[in-house]
Amino acid sequence: QAQLVESGGGLVQPGGSLRLSCEPSGFSVRDIVIGWFRQAPGKDREGLSCLTTYDATTYYEDSVKGRFTISRDSATNTVYLQMNSLKPEDTGVYYCGDTISTFRDMCLKSRVIGTWGQGTQVTVSS
Repeated sequence: QAQLVESGGGLVQPGGSLRLSCEPSGFSVRDIVIGWFRQAPGKDREGLSCLTTYDATTYYEDSVKGRFTISRDSATNTVYLQMNSLKPEDTGVYYCGDTISTFRDMCLKSRVIGTWGQGTQVTVSS
């Protein structure tokens, strides 16, 4: 059964950092795209960053460029989202999701995601 499992969320003060992990299992990750999304209370799920497993091309939404970094451990297939300089508006549930490489240029669009993880809560507050 295809699964994505997120971890690493928590409570952090403004300006702080967190690293989220997304561990896929039950399917081939050789040539797919894995992305990170955020859903704030009362808002739609928005794409933040994604990465192609074939050649590690990365994509970022403008509001997180320079603050968030997506990466992958090829030995474990785990995809990470390093989040620095966190702001209160970064609060939300963070999900990872995957799609086929055909949709790489659309990977920040939630409608192309096939499998979602269960989400992990990130709260940025003093």
